Amino acid sequence: MNKKQKRNLIRIVISAVLIVLIGQLELAPLPRLAAYLVPYLIVGYDILYKAGHGIVRRQPLDECLLMAVATLGALALAIYEDGDYTEAIAVMLFYQVGEWFQSYAVGKSRRDITELMDIRPDYAQVERGGRLVRVAPDEVAVGTILTVAPGEKVPIDGVVTDGTSTLNTVALTGEGLPRDVAPGDEVLSGCVNLSGVLHVRTTKEFDESTASKILELVEDASSRKSRAEQFITRFARVYTPAVVGAAALLAVLPPLVSLLALGTAPAWGTWLYRALTFLVVSCPCALVISIPLSFFAGIGGASRAGVLVKGSNFLEALADIDTVVFDKTGTLTKGVFEVTAVHPETIPEKELLHLAAHVERFSTHPIAASLRSAYPGEADGCTVEDVEEIAGQGVHARVNGHTVCVGNAKLMDGLGAAWHPCEKTGTIVHVAMDGVYMGHIVVSDVVKPHAAAAIEALHAQGIHHTQMLTGDNRATAQEIAQELGIDAYECELLPADKVERLEALLKEQRGGVAFVGDGINDAPVLARADVGIAMGAMGSDAAIEAADIVLMDDDPLKISVARRIARKTMRIVRENIVFSIGVKILVLFLCAVGLANMWAAIFADVGVMVLAVLNAMRALFAGGREA
Repeated sequence: MNKKQKRNLIRIVISAVLIVLIGQLELAPLPRLAAYLVPYLIVGYDILYKAGHGIVRRQPLDECLLMAVATLGALALAIYEDGDYTEAIAVMLFYQVGEWFQSYAVGKSRRDITELMDIRPDYAQVERGGRLVRVAPDEVAVGTILTVAPGEKVPIDGVVTDGTSTLNTVALTGEGLPRDVAPGDEVLSGCVNLSGVLHVRTTKEFDESTASKILELVEDASSRKSRAEQFITRFARVYTPAVVGAAALLAVLPPLVSLLALGTAPAWGTWLYRALTFLVVSCPCALVISIPLSFFAGIGGASRAGVLVKGSNFLEALADIDTVVFDKTGTLTKGVFEVTAVHPETIPEKELLHLAAHVERFSTHPIAASLRSAYPGEADGCTVEDVEEIAGQGVHARVNGHTVCVGNAKLMDGLGAAWHPCEKTGTIVHVAMDGVYMGHIVVSDVVKPHAAAAIEALHAQGIHHTQMLTGDNRATAQEIAQELGIDAYECELLPADKVERLEALLKEQRGGVAFVGDGINDAPVLARADVGIAMGAMGSDAAIEAADIVLMDDDPLKISVARRIARKTMRIVRENIVFSIGVKILVLFLCAVGLANMWAAIFADVGVMVLAVLNAMRALFAGGREA
């Protein structure tokens, strides 16, 4: 609890104790009133002040005015009738209990998110004059070498130049498993260095780094309101003056009818009591507080799971989608070439990789890099000489005195080597030695580990249609779609074609359409979709800026996690709307006909608000199993 919450809790406890103690005393009417005014003012002075301040500023119709009018009116009735001031003070007391509970719940939710997102670095360490100096991160230029000691946050995105260590990435990705890094690995700001000293060369300015962008997204999220929140705002504007007018009519109209039309006693006190009770019930606190809190908690729960939602409107839209469209490279696949199959003819697989890696030793082509990665024992003492690259065909070199050629089918045809095609999809790298065909290696983009599970999870959640849009050839697209269980695919598309296909889907589908992508060429499609979802850690800056939701660890399975959170949040919002309005309408009717007293009004106001806030807080933990 903060100081204000502690102070308010003390006021509530003191007032409650005083009410009990005064109730045990035998006092004359005037001292009794004076005694009860003490706990009333202790617990309610701020509400009275806010009500008066609202009247002065010509913004009177809020819950503070309703509470002030209802409690002061109840005190006046108690003076007129029986001197029982307990109900009047109880209204103010329990209202403050509800307000305190709501304040504590919101504060706890904010603290949970703040602690989770406590990734903004306080300083960066650079070496100057032979010693380490702490400087402000926003003063560090791109290309500066930083020193990150164990226990410190990585202040700016960069690449490790020296040192090995383990990083805690939970604040960025939501994953508790530490990540090992070594020279050449990329590190993101906000990660915590757990073990060794790292030297990092910065690749971005501080304002463009991951930590800064995450904090900016979280801070901006509250400004984008959902349709449900906008409805509650409009509802409160109309509802509050309507119920004040209804309460005034309830206090005046029935007594006048009794007096003028029926000729009976007007019973002013009875109808005034009912009108005041009506006012207490009518406070829209449960709706006004619990609906924004539900979305706030849902966004917080998503951030804990490594999913950044830029606003409650996007959380609401995500819950309504029934079609998810995927980019392929970098989204469903890793976006890097790897050796996926080795098919030798007369030599072992390891030897075939050995020959290919040596011939491609000096090439910078991505396929060459994948061949070298597949055979890590490249420095084995073999002699490699006379390396020559043949444009559009491949490379040949002398390896331990043998002429080895590595390349495509055209290179094999030129050698007269009897190669044969491969049934697997990917880039086929043929290998021949001294003119004799040795076999071939398949190099292709690799499907992400959770990609198939992501599609299956979305289908299980009721997504009716999944589709992949890619610039790759038909054979590759077909194989990926079949392997992952995607409903449809379109291939050999340019960025403009993707926008065109998405436009067609938006017209065809009855529900919302989400697009998931990571590249700079995906930015137009992300911006056009009902919900744009970007891969955060590996995604381009343009894609992240254009997207509505960012997956921080590039795991496509997090799409189903984000949708589960969105659906649960919206279910909680609907529960709170129905429960709050339903109870209020029921108790308002009972108050109007005299079947509910001030205690029922207290439950309909404070009790409903507390229950709605408790229900809203469930959204903070919506990343787990769907309830």
